[in-house]
Amino acid sequence: MQQEEDLFTHQDTLANLHENLPLTEKLRFLHQVIRQDFPFIDRLAIALFDEKTEMLKTYTHSTEGNDSPVTTYEAPLSSAPSLYAIIEHRRPRLVQDLNIFSQGTHEHTKRVAAKGYKSSYTMPLYQSGTFIGFLFFNSLQEHPFAPKTLRQIDIYGHLIALMVINELTAIRTLLAAVRAARNMTHYRDLETGSHIDRTAHYARLIARELSPSYNISDEQIEHIFLFSPMHDVGKIGIPDNILRKPSKLNSAEFDVMKTHPAKGREIIDSVLEDFSLGTFGHANILRNIAEFHHEAVDGSGYPQGLKGEEIPIEARISAVADVFDALTSRRSYKAPWSNEDAFNMLRKMSNSKLDRDCVEALINNAEKVREIQQRFIDNDLI
Repeated sequence: MQQEEDLFTHQDTLANLHENLPLTEKLRFLHQVIRQDFPFIDRLAIALFDEKTEMLKTYTHSTEGNDSPVTTYEAPLSSAPSLYAIIEHRRPRLVQDLNIFSQGTHEHTKRVAAKGYKSSYTMPLYQSGTFIGFLFFNSLQEHPFAPKTLRQIDIYGHLIALMVINELTAIRTLLAAVRAARNMTHYRDLETGSHIDRTAHYARLIARELSPSYNISDEQIEHIFLFSPMHDVGKIGIPDNILRKPSKLNSAEFDVMKTHPAKGREIIDSVLEDFSLGTFGHANILRNIAEFHHEAVDGSGYPQGLKGEEIPIEARISAVADVFDALTSRRSYKAPWSNEDAFNMLRKMSNSKLDRDCVEALINNAEKVREIQQRFIDNDLI
């Protein structure tokens, strides 16, 4: 007869997936499990598709350190016909010998080949029928994928797809709830949809530039991109007579205005609790952006008077992105500044209000800044 202590002898192989871990750590754990059965699978990677820009961008991967061939990279999906064909066929692509792309000119093709990968299996990812990205299984061997092997790998692929979808759904739920909180109040500011898009893309541009020196992962870059536009959510708690005052605020009014970062943190914490998203892996990025985007590197900011690196890097990035777009946008009380004038002002604010590295990261990508501006023009200027 089976004893009670014998009922719990088996350890769930995938139990770690229940833990509160970032998607990247879950992917690396799952890669280790997969390699027990399929040791020839040397890399897992996920790229996401941005519908607004039709760009494919790296999101996360399972390789440690600097061994991944493609990080902090994006390219138009249209520039990769072999990947685009996967969507047209709505079926995975099996390449047993990557030498067939040896003459390829695309940057990602060159990088993968340079790291010695010889074969790949690529699955398209869909959420409710909508294409959201690709999952790559890469190997350093040629011809390792047998039909029986692929059937088992497909199961892992769909498990990973569900993990990604769960992560993205949590983010979208969080963002939708925060936006709804704003929209259900009398809060009306001058932020257009284009302002939000530009600010998000500036933040991603800065984060990608700083990625090597600050060790910012693709996953973190994506969340900085998504959460930066939510920095002022706390303003829904500021009375209209202060928030919309056309003239300069007096001292007492400014003291009230300075409470909006703390209010933003409170709102986000409430949303996270109400929607049971407290275990979401990168929720702190949103919290930090909302609470600390008015801190100054010289300690003169608020609410806590943090200095330099005491301010989370995502808040320093968001601050530069927001200030730049505010300077270069048309307002009822001012004309838009030129990019050069705005860059000069950012330089003057460096090492006092704004982080110098973040400022230089934006200025060093002046051409990409112009591309973002051309892509996201305010409707009233068209």
